[in-house]
Amino acid sequence: MAALRRLGRSLLRPGPAAAPAGRRGVRALRRSPVRVLPPQKERGAAAEQRQSPREPPPPPAVERSSAGPGLWYEKAAAGDRRLGKVVTIAKSKKFRDHHGKVLLEGHRLIKDALEAGAVLQTLFFSTVGHLKELPEAQLKRANLVKVKFEDIKSWSDLVTPQGLIGIFSKPDHAKLSYPAAQLTSSLPLLLICDNIRDPGNLGTILRSAAGAGCEKVLLTKGCVDPWEPKVLRAGMGAHFRLPIVANLDWESVPSNLPASVQVCVADNKDPGAQAETVSVLRRASGAGSAPSNLKPHVKSKPKAAPEREDEEGAASVCIPELAGQYYYENWTQTPVAVVIGGETHGLSPDALHLAASTGGKRLIIPVVPGVDSLNSAIAAGIVLFEGKRQLLGRHKQEDERQKFPVVG
Repeated sequence: MAALRRLGRSLLRPGPAAAPAGRRGVRALRRSPVRVLPPQKERGAAAEQRQSPREPPPPPAVERSSAGPGLWYEKAAAGDRRLGKVVTIAKSKKFRDHHGKVLLEGHRLIKDALEAGAVLQTLFFSTVGHLKELPEAQLKRANLVKVKFEDIKSWSDLVTPQGLIGIFSKPDHAKLSYPAAQLTSSLPLLLICDNIRDPGNLGTILRSAAGAGCEKVLLTKGCVDPWEPKVLRAGMGAHFRLPIVANLDWESVPSNLPASVQVCVADNKDPGAQAETVSVLRRASGAGSAPSNLKPHVKSKPKAAPEREDEEGAASVCIPELAGQYYYENWTQTPVAVVIGGETHGLSPDALHLAASTGGKRLIIPVVPGVDSLNSAIAAGIVLFEGKRQLLGRHKQEDERQKFPVVG
């Protein structure tokens, strides 16, 4: 019995080997893991990699276009804001003048610009097929970016976008190559725009000038910027068919005209009415009733009455009188220039002084009594194409004289 009790107590008492095993387990959990060192060469390379600057991110994804070998374009990623940013700032005249960039939209306008030698910087397009219709040599020198058509549609000003928006360096008329057909059809007929401020009117006038075969178009200060998007759309490529010299003051206009040119002005006054010298009052305080666009001519005044004071002591500027005739009567000397005034302000005194100094006339477009005037773009089209008709008839008569000389 006593032996059984001693045996039970020995079984319940923890043995001496149990404690060391538990302590070893706790010690094992507290130990840090063993670090395995790589070979010496690998450790040196890893240290150099940590010390060297981070590598630049990989270039954006590009795809090879099927338009031709070596023609690459970038595919814009989701959230790319370049198109919206460049379209927004390119609509600003300040940006166009400061950075020398213009925005052209549509296949025909971009193609005309490229063929004329305008420098393309960036082209945003929606379909690779658009590239096949453009000169490949010029595209290789530009940055091509493929975007979604929805992105172009959201930023386009066209009712039906074509999926092409190009950013060009602002063209220089002296460096462009105009179409051969335009050059061979050019006539000694020039156009001077005086205070044309409506973009649609100016674009239409430029289009008419190109269609009539004008040699050159001069835009005086006060006209809308010819590279404004609305002017470009209305011009339908006229910007790349004939030279357009913009932002001229009246003192520099004669230097841009041929020698012995006759300058005529389009008008709507009755040629049968007695011509009178018009005096425009300019109050010293600036609060007079004279239109703001009527300014005295500073240089190269033709023979006209000098500036004088009226009874009230206000300075007056004399406008020279010009002989008037209907536009369909003979008025085309070689060469000849026509001045078209804006609808709001009409012809400026500077235009009348220039016409008078060259022996020019007022070209009257008769309208029904009660109608104030014609749209400036319509008037330009009427006068220019009549000038073309007269010049071509004159050239035809000269050719006939050379073929069949009169023998005395």
